[in-house]
Amino acid sequence: MSRPAFETAAEAAVAALGLSRSKDLAGLLAQGRTRERILTELATPGVGEAVAALCDAMESESVPSPEAAAYVRGYAAARRQARDAVRVRTVWSGPSTPGVPARATAQVLIEVIDEARHELLAMTYAARAYPALTRALTEAVHRGVRTHVVVETLAGAGGLLRGKEPADAFAAVPGLRLWAWARDPAEQIRSRQHAKLAVADRRTLFLGSANLTESAARRNIEAGVLVTGGEAPRRAAEHIVELQRLGVLRPFPSRQVPD
Repeated sequence: MSRPAFETAAEAAVAALGLSRSKDLAGLLAQGRTRERILTELATPGVGEAVAALCDAMESESVPSPEAAAYVRGYAAARRQARDAVRVRTVWSGPSTPGVPARATAQVLIEVIDEARHELLAMTYAARAYPALTRALTEAVHRGVRTHVVVETLAGAGGLLRGKEPADAFAAVPGLRLWAWARDPAEQIRSRQHAKLAVADRRTLFLGSANLTESAARRNIEAGVLVTGGEAPRRAAEHIVELQRLGVLRPFPSRQVPD
């Protein structure tokens, strides 16, 4: 039997609680806890109203607690599966063709940064400051995102990069953490930090040919892939963090990185 009010309220409650706390809601419902106990246990700002609406809908449409618990579990599982499903899209900058329209690399990169809520890791060879990138990174830091960027250095590039240090592109972003490859000159002569990627919350990975420069992001022909969900974003982030832990990547010499 369809119970539209209950189903709508359950879906809103799961969205408000998130997948982890939705399990707590399902457990309380399965145990037959009272409305007051459920609201007390899940007393989080922005959540109480959605949970109260769910309790109201259960009463108005006569949905037993065990059935409500099963629905919440099933709906949360479906959302988790959708979240973890792997999607891979190609990203091209430059001229379009009829079958493959170009989508600006800059647009995709900014979207990845804007999606980050907890952690943002990026790597680039060359870097030049440009307003859209600076603004997106600054907003990420301001909303509490741990933001780390690995850059090449002029010394490490061995004369192949000219002008200012790539790290200078991020000087206007307070709180951003800069890292560089701590090479052993004797063992890694002529090596380059040439990776170009961004990972948001270990769930979205943008990997491509573009440096963090306006010309690469807007004017060049560049190619990349955007991977959402699955193992690749998580493993990429874990690799960067492990390189930091091992000291292979170290805080950029001219910037202090807080603990």
